[in-house]
Amino acid sequence: MIRAKVYVTLKRGVLDPQGETVRGALETLGFAEVQDVRIGKFMVITLNAVNREDATKSVEEMCKKLLANPVIEDYRFELEEG
Repeated sequence: MIRAKVYVTLKRGVLDPQGETVRGALETLGFAEVQDVRIGKFMVITLNAVNREDATKSVEEMCKKLLANPVIEDYRFELEEG
């Protein structure tokens, strides 16, 4: 079994109203030091892959086809065996 941790975030320059709302709320709560908040998605996917190379290829394809919108989002992932 291989576990993929996938992180999807908006690209720099893409408006993030949810992140701005959270930043404003943190400021209201007294966290004046917070300058920016970017909201993203985190997914854990467990694969029954034969090896790390196959898992990398599958997760890369998942990200490109479904998990991220490559026009406005960046993604990265980590693989863990076990």
